[in-house]
Amino acid sequence: MRIAQMAPLMESVPPRLYGGTERVVAWLVDELVRLGHEVTLFASGDSGTSARLHAVWPRALRLGRPKTDPLVTQAALLEAVAQHASEFDVIHAHIDWLHLPLFTRLGVPFLTTCHGRMDLPGFPDVVRRFPEAPFVSISDNQRVPLSEARWIGTIYHGLPADLFRPSFEAGSYLAFLGRLTKEKGPEEAIRIARAAKMPLRIAAKVPRGERGYFKEQLEPQIDGKQVQLSGEVNDATKWQFLAGAAALLFPIDWPEPFGLVMIEAMACGTPVIAFRSGSVPEVVDDGITGFVVADEAEAIAAIKRLPELDRKKVRAQFEKRFTSKRMAEEYLRCYAALARRRADEVVPA
Repeated sequence: MRIAQMAPLMESVPPRLYGGTERVVAWLVDELVRLGHEVTLFASGDSGTSARLHAVWPRALRLGRPKTDPLVTQAALLEAVAQHASEFDVIHAHIDWLHLPLFTRLGVPFLTTCHGRMDLPGFPDVVRRFPEAPFVSISDNQRVPLSEARWIGTIYHGLPADLFRPSFEAGSYLAFLGRLTKEKGPEEAIRIARAAKMPLRIAAKVPRGERGYFKEQLEPQIDGKQVQLSGEVNDATKWQFLAGAAALLFPIDWPEPFGLVMIEAMACGTPVIAFRSGSVPEVVDDGITGFVVADEAEAIAAIKRLPELDRKKVRAQFEKRFTSKRMAEEYLRCYAALARRRADEVVPA
């Protein structure tokens, strides 16, 4: 198939550091190419891909200088895809809703994967205006605020099976990986680790809008001994960070659409202890790849139960459920169905 992939421009594909959406897009694109399809990636010029790269903007916005108005780059992205739309059998957008007014008029099959939460103000009202626009969810829970959208499938994220080498040795510390925002639960992770009398290592970015929260609530608790902060990590350092952990703590307090870090930990053979919120019960197989808990007390109890888990089974479940090959094959079935429907709608002259 001739497939267009439309990525956000905030980060490169894959991202240099933090960036879950762009990382998933990179894995999907490379797997589609590996499966023999003709893929064009519309992304920033500093992206690296095995597909044909159509560079919409020279550099990703977060690291680019001088700063650019995101709306300007989004307009450029939409125009670039529109100019080449007829060259594709299907267009896959990863930019939420902005493309809907244009793509519903292009006459080319398309689908949208939203990578964030869908209960944001105004989002449901916009999507309801496009009842025929097909969406794929990244968890069943993600759909809840927008049940009336045209959902054509749920496809869980996947990563390359050989990206991380698993470790089957019991780890020596607890890990927290993600953005240092209150909803991600870093304060809870610190309390859980202290109560369990285990070291906690934090690998995370501090979002610009959360620096006050970090300074006031988190920095005083980071002593460099029991609680250590290492900053953002790339794929190489992420593997070392996760593989050496006894467990990943994921004490979220928000409707997490997927939680990529959970399957990254599983790929390393590292179990996950996560609060029961959002997609967590869909991603974590309780008692196999980790423990799904209700609160801090249950998380502390779960740490004591970590010896019950077999890290080889954690890795095996990752290989069964969360590889990029499985993800790409499921998307291909959606692409083919949309292309067939479009062909059936075209009336011969």
